[in-house]
Amino acid sequence: MSELKPLEDMEFCLETIRQAPAAEGSVDMIVIRPETGKRLVAEAGELDKELGLVGDNWLRRGDKHKAEGSADPGRQLTLMGSRAIAAITDSEHLWPEAGDQFFVDFDLSNANIPPGTHLVIGDAEIEVTELPHLGCAKFGARFGKPATQFVNSELGKSLNQCGINARIVKPGMVSKGDTIRKI
Repeated sequence: MSELKPLEDMEFCLETIRQAPAAEGSVDMIVIRPETGKRLVAEAGELDKELGLVGDNWLRRGDKHKAEGSADPGRQLTLMGSRAIAAITDSEHLWPEAGDQFFVDFDLSNANIPPGTHLVIGDAEIEVTELPHLGCAKFGARFGKPATQFVNSELGKSLNQCGINARIVKPGMVSKGDTIRKI
């Protein structure tokens, strides 16, 4: 994909990633995954404590990390920093391929929002979980080895460049452009 950046260009973006808002940011994109391999960019989405992002296949798909294969509430939602994905590709239409449901202009680093932190996103409240969210084989196939190296480096992990996992604490609606903030 010619729209992907080389590792040196990604690393050049680190300062921009570090400058993401730490207290209050914005929701830049919402992606619903109705089935494996499918992506639907939405203007709004409903967060439900049982279903996750309504219309997303999180609950039906289950989780390969759990022995019985059931959905893991600690991986109910995934959020990736808009600045991190923009460091990987200039093409916003490729963002959904990262597999995350929310792309936010917000500091997702461990230092800013460690596990247990509660965030308000739109009308909903979510909690950051301790489960790691790293670049996997699918991420590498979609964005290349340099992107996987970038997000999975020690610095990449501390900044949560591949994103975070979260669970829904309070249901509600989230729309593109809504605020995301720490409680």
